[in-house]
Amino acid sequence: MNPLYAALLGIVEGLTEYLPVSSTGHLILVSRWLRLEGEGIDAFDVVIQLGAILAVLVHYRRFLWQRTTGLLKKEKESQALLVALVVGFAPTAVVGLLLRKTIKRLLFHPIPIAAALVVGGLVMLAVERWRAKKGEPGLEGVENVTPKRALWIGLGQVVSMWPGSSRSMCTIVAGQLTGLSTATAAEFSFLLGLPTLGGATVVEAWKSRHELAAIGTVNVVVGLVVSFLVAWAVVAVFLAYLKRRGLEPFAFYRIALGVVLLVVLTRG
Repeated sequence: MNPLYAALLGIVEGLTEYLPVSSTGHLILVSRWLRLEGEGIDAFDVVIQLGAILAVLVHYRRFLWQRTTGLLKKEKESQALLVALVVGFAPTAVVGLLLRKTIKRLLFHPIPIAAALVVGGLVMLAVERWRAKKGEPGLEGVENVTPKRALWIGLGQVVSMWPGSSRSMCTIVAGQLTGLSTATAAEFSFLLGLPTLGGATVVEAWKSRHELAAIGTVNVVVGLVVSFLVAWAVVAVFLAYLKRRGLEPFAFYRIALGVVLLVVLTRG
């Protein structure tokens, strides 16, 4: 690892964390391409998610401040959002604690990632075309995320523990299927990422602290700063895009990348 590689991985993290293309999958693939492997690199790929978390905190700072002060005032909207986030986060927290090592051992490899990219792309296409046929844009506003909808979105997030499937894709699609608009599903996905990515980052940083020390403080800081700056721009642009367009272009990208990877990998 060196600052140049750290910056490149930070760019990949920032670009892909909130797009429905799988940040973990892209980070693993780029790390392997750079011939960076080992527990330290895997931990680095998780820890630099902190930059993307900070990007959402900055982008939604006013909204989050209003909801935080609303909790102190016992406002129903703020309480409902907190309940929705807790319900949405719970399934991933439980499965992550129980199966974290098994998932890393079985699925953190190029072929499972390539397969997940293709399958996820096909699911996105199917859902987009089903919604277009129905002609219903969905409910606008995170206040429409009920505990029941949050639970389904949380179960979708569990699927995203398979690298290549994408946390963003799984939660947005789950939100769409519960009747939310694409933009609202994405906004709740971003907010749900705060406890989910935050928890994963803290756990990984603690468990792999010695490996991260070997990576170097400067490299970790470079990765965090770059991922923050890139993710901050991506969040704003992606939300604006979703208010006008759907997810089909990302689906085609996933399928194309997954197929190319499978062909390359099967040919050695």
